[in-house]
Amino acid sequence: MLRDSIEWRKKWDADNLSNWNLSQKVLNFFPYGLSGFDKDGAPVIIVPFAGMDMFGMLQVITQQDFVKIMVKLLDDFLRLAREQSKVHGEVANQLTVIFDMEGFNLKQYLWKPAGELVIKLLQMYEANYPEILKICFIINAPRVFAFAFAIAKKFLNEYTLSKIQIYKSDPAKWKKAILQTIPRNQLPVHFGGTLCDPDGNPRYTSKICQGGKIPKDMYVKNSEKINQDYTTVVVRKGGKLEVDVCTSESGSLLSWEFWSEGHDIKFGILKKDAENGKRIEIIPLRRVASHQSDEMGVLTCEEPATYSVVFDNTYSILRNKKVHYAVRILAPTEIERETLVA
Repeated sequence: MLRDSIEWRKKWDADNLSNWNLSQKVLNFFPYGLSGFDKDGAPVIIVPFAGMDMFGMLQVITQQDFVKIMVKLLDDFLRLAREQSKVHGEVANQLTVIFDMEGFNLKQYLWKPAGELVIKLLQMYEANYPEILKICFIINAPRVFAFAFAIAKKFLNEYTLSKIQIYKSDPAKWKKAILQTIPRNQLPVHFGGTLCDPDGNPRYTSKICQGGKIPKDMYVKNSEKINQDYTTVVVRKGGKLEVDVCTSESGSLLSWEFWSEGHDIKFGILKKDAENGKRIEIIPLRRVASHQSDEMGVLTCEEPATYSVVFDNTYSILRNKKVHYAVRILAPTEIERETLVA
């Protein structure tokens, strides 16, 4: 494991990332910050997770740059923890983390590139940063978070999972738990502490970046998107393309993402009635500016049926349209239902 990790660090040039500087304009949208130190002297990291615009971020930087940013941040925090351990002992040579899931939206993580990146980061963490976590508080977890965590925990070992405490939107409970580990004067007011900005902001935004929606004028079209994850088609002038997908379980999720080159196109979703064979509009056909920014979405399939994802170019008599798309079905699992009930 150590030899593999050494090779991994060479591959990513991890030991030299301290000298690698990404645009501060991009980093301003990464939600994280050092709040202070826990009662044992270990660094306290706060992540307002819902502030991460994964879709927007991957329109600005590559997945490789995203991974490099995370490696750099982890290494920087670990260097700080090692310095703390010189004063407080080995008990300070780990990280205490708070993930605030308030406002969490599962939708963007059903976009395949974002979901795959999260899994890649989890695998990277387990393989190369073993036992750096002292404790992790996941607070304000909505019901839909249970589905995401059911998938994520498949990539975490039992020892890591044993350090994670999950709390719903009940401040009385999670504040009590957090304050057993972290002093009040090392926490923002929003989390039960005493720290705030000069203007009184309880989230301590001068130290804890909140992230946020990335402006579309920062987006960069990246040719790497045209790969095996996307199907590329030419929708002829005056024609249309229908992609049929079948769901076999109630509660399945149909997700899509696509973009077109140079011009817009009509998009919609139809469902075939199982009894009479007629098709009804679930997502009405409309022209979308997919040549300006990527289109993505998720639809809950309430019953087993055949759905048709439609790219309609019948209104154009002069131009063919090149479209790059990915459509998939995500079926509900027993572990999802069990976790939601729990």
